[in-house]
Amino acid sequence: MDGWLPDNSFRLLILQHSIIAENTTKVNRVAILKNGLYKAKYPIKKGKKYDILDPISIFCLLMSAENVKKELNKASDKGKVAIYQRFFKTGKGEYGEGDWFIGVTVPKQRIIAKKYQKLPLAEISHLFGSPVHEHRLTGLLILTYQFSRAAEHERREIFDFYLEHTDRINNWDLVDATAPNIVGEYLLKRNISILRRLAISDSLWERRIAILSTFAFIKQGKHEECFELAKILMQDRHDLMHKAVGWMLREVGKRCDEKLLRDFLDQHTAHMPRTMLRYAIERLPEEERLQYLRWPREA
Repeated sequence: MDGWLPDNSFRLLILQHSIIAENTTKVNRVAILKNGLYKAKYPIKKGKKYDILDPISIFCLLMSAENVKKELNKASDKGKVAIYQRFFKTGKGEYGEGDWFIGVTVPKQRIIAKKYQKLPLAEISHLFGSPVHEHRLTGLLILTYQFSRAAEHERREIFDFYLEHTDRINNWDLVDATAPNIVGEYLLKRNISILRRLAISDSLWERRIAILSTFAFIKQGKHEECFELAKILMQDRHDLMHKAVGWMLREVGKRCDEKLLRDFLDQHTAHMPRTMLRYAIERLPEEERLQYLRWPREA
């Protein structure tokens, strides 16, 4: 025996290569534990007296949303809370109204996310349900790490899980850090009708997911998806969408072909929101930028 892991209602006896779950109270928490592991498809060996969990299951027992939250709390800096709340517009009537921060930097969140990249989807769902911004972002980062290493059928499950929780992907950094790497990557060789649907959603964040997902296509030298959605979103009223669309158009010029960007601008500058235009032309020579900024505007 290597030792005991105590718990109020059950204890886990660790052996060299396995773990034995032993009831210690009338409340059969072990049965609940085993049932959860069966559903999650974690290996459990049937023994005569005890059910034996293999090392994978032992590891997964430590993979919980509560443990992620504890590590984030340890990494928090109260001095950054007010800064983050102002930066992400959490005031009354602002786009991030009601969002809470505990002051954890993104690099620290990435370190924790990598440590917990085997966290089950059910536990990630608990992180998504938190009002704390860093809990949700860390959960999303874990999801991107899982997606990058997942088999094809697992990628579909993660893709669906992501889209089922768009109401919790509710600030621009949450979208930008994940939509290209999950939604965009999954759709690279598939129909993009889901992006067209998201682009006309009432949800600001679903519309941003749509255009940011085209970044995955742009990185592959494909511009058509971005241009199609940019036309749909051309008259969007939100400044965050103007910035997002202009950013993706700029990336087309940078990663695909500047001529493609110029041709698009020549057709649409007259009715393009000013912020969108400024973002799109940022990398063009000054003379060209001035030319587009002086372009006659449609009424």
